[in-house]
Amino acid sequence: MQTRLPEPGADELAHSRQLAALIRNEIAASGPLPFSRYMMLALYAPGLGYYSAGRTKFGAAGDFVTAPELGGLYARCIAHAVAASLRELGADADFLELGGGSGAFAVAALGELQRRDALPRRYLLLEPSADLRARQHERIARELPAEIAARVHWLDRPPQETWQGVLFANEVIDALPSTRFAIHAGEVYEEHIDLAGDGLRRVDRPADALVAGAVRHVERELGTALPDGYRSEILPQLPYWLQAVAAPLARGLALFVDYGYPRREFYLPERSDGTLVCHYRHHAHADPLHWPGLTDITAFVDFTALAEAGVGAGFDLVGYAPQGQFLLGSGLLDLVAEAGDDPLEHLRRVAEVKRLTLPGEMGERFQAMAFARGLADPLPSLRAFDRSRRL
Repeated sequence: MQTRLPEPGADELAHSRQLAALIRNEIAASGPLPFSRYMMLALYAPGLGYYSAGRTKFGAAGDFVTAPELGGLYARCIAHAVAASLRELGADADFLELGGGSGAFAVAALGELQRRDALPRRYLLLEPSADLRARQHERIARELPAEIAARVHWLDRPPQETWQGVLFANEVIDALPSTRFAIHAGEVYEEHIDLAGDGLRRVDRPADALVAGAVRHVERELGTALPDGYRSEILPQLPYWLQAVAAPLARGLALFVDYGYPRREFYLPERSDGTLVCHYRHHAHADPLHWPGLTDITAFVDFTALAEAGVGAGFDLVGYAPQGQFLLGSGLLDLVAEAGDDPLEHLRRVAEVKRLTLPGEMGERFQAMAFARGLADPLPSLRAFDRSRRL
């Protein structure tokens, strides 16, 4: 598959080799790395990881396109959906976006929230990448009125004090460092990355109690043992991660949008090599060891696990629905009608709607899940299409 990938430039290759050397040095010092540790380094190693370095990631010049980068309709629909909850929460409500991408979502969402008289006290961006943070800052200052841009603040870590408002994450969970496991002779093994000459290779080692326990929990929920040779992903750290980012939300709404499946679909027999996918310049491939630092590495989300984590953190599950239906219920077609008599803008918005809603595009592959605390009527446009019975 790699023969069909575009060739990186000399500087990019040098960058990747530098990160690969860092990874090899860590393996030489401490032994084979769990795949989750390798993924952490490949994506987030300071100055070298995919999300930490300065290369363009989003849009036509990057490696993939996210919903906010298609245009403003996605962010405006999300803003429409959460506006009533922000108004209910009052003047002290904040909006926290996890991972702000290029800043496109924040710009469009804040504009829509202003139109709906639902501006948060602060718009908080939790962004670990210094490069992305700089791009967000520049875009927000350029495209928003100064009095609105002044509400935007960047965080280095999740809020530590209790707060109220809306937490939003688009395509964040898929980029959490994922554990890869395999079943051999009925036992659970964990995939590791080891040295192979001048390169790297994937090897399986007996899983520790945390990983083995997480896999056995999945088997109990499925009502069957996973067969020998089965390999997939799991996030045993998901409950701890959700506690870290959402537990201080004393009153409000947490909304997650990502690509994934309910557990029974995630671990289907035919999905016997998991859901891991890598992206490089709009090409998908399956080798996470290829050009580390230049390649995005993701895994689909087990939404049943996310529901368990949210309820375990003390939230009420509001609902779970396909992105397309949720956006249509949140006024998406009304935004197309706003184009009026401008035929080019109308066509652009129609094309954007198709990407966001068609089953073969993002409409069914992406799912929305929300949790709430202390709200009277959270997200009716999500509850109207609720499929949580499938979890």
